[in-house]
Amino acid sequence: MPFGRGFFLALAKSDYLNNHVTRWGFVRRATKKFMPGEATDDAMRACADLAADGRGTLFTRLGEAITQTAEATAVRDHYLQLFDEIKRRGLPGHVSVKPTQLGLDVDVALCESYTMELAAKAEATGSFLWIDMEDSSYVDRTLALYRKVKEAHPASGVAMQAYLFRTPKDVADLLPVKPVIRLVKGAYAEPPHVAYPRKADTDRAYFDISDAMLRSAREGGCLPVFGTHDVPLVSRIVARAKELGVAPGQYEVHMLYGIKDADQRRLRREGETVKTLVSYGSAWFKWYMRRLAERPANVGFVIRSMIG
Repeated sequence: MPFGRGFFLALAKSDYLNNHVTRWGFVRRATKKFMPGEATDDAMRACADLAADGRGTLFTRLGEAITQTAEATAVRDHYLQLFDEIKRRGLPGHVSVKPTQLGLDVDVALCESYTMELAAKAEATGSFLWIDMEDSSYVDRTLALYRKVKEAHPASGVAMQAYLFRTPKDVADLLPVKPVIRLVKGAYAEPPHVAYPRKADTDRAYFDISDAMLRSAREGGCLPVFGTHDVPLVSRIVARAKELGVAPGQYEVHMLYGIKDADQRRLRREGETVKTLVSYGSAWFKWYMRRLAERPANVGFVIRSMIG
């Protein structure tokens, strides 16, 4: 296939495309597969629809690598208001934020302060805060941030990426603090000495890490969350959970809005705890390219959306 993973990851690095392509109407139409709209109200309506189906929602406003304090402050203020709106509408919604959106590249102390504010707000409103993981250069800083946040505010979780060689040890090191971990495969362009380049190796690592997380869950430790659209892999993990005596509710399955929706509904009917990540905002290009990199077969849908 000419449109492989590397092709989309290369596009994701382009600031020019990020600043220009998002204005093209025929491209914007193609994003409808993965996001209900750019506005907060679009995400809220999607959350209400998902709630009617028994699913929770993770809200994430797209954008990353903020370089100005004022921008980080605006992101913090947006999410503080969003938590209030989630509570006002009675929606089963959580928030997922990237540390660089809160100024990690600007001022580590500022990022920590803003993340603590959001975690406190999540608890006060009966919600939950997720800290997303970015590329491998941010792992140490992100895990250090999560440890501090988790100690003060237990209603917080962190994403970790199975394709990184370091992740099994990182997970093991976190288990004593009873973490909430959303395990994903990984969607950044990483060098071969840092991450598995082959899907089969990533899949194997993912299952091995999930097994360790489930074993911890059985003992009342980690709350494992499996963030993948690999349905056969999810089925293996669910079967393994049953073998270990880990019941639905002691782990969760998270998927993106618009992807494998029939499987999400089926898993929910089968008693699994399923949450759907709903993305919104105008800064969607880089995120969108990484979603296509995860599954290049979606390019056919994109082309049809552009010309249809």
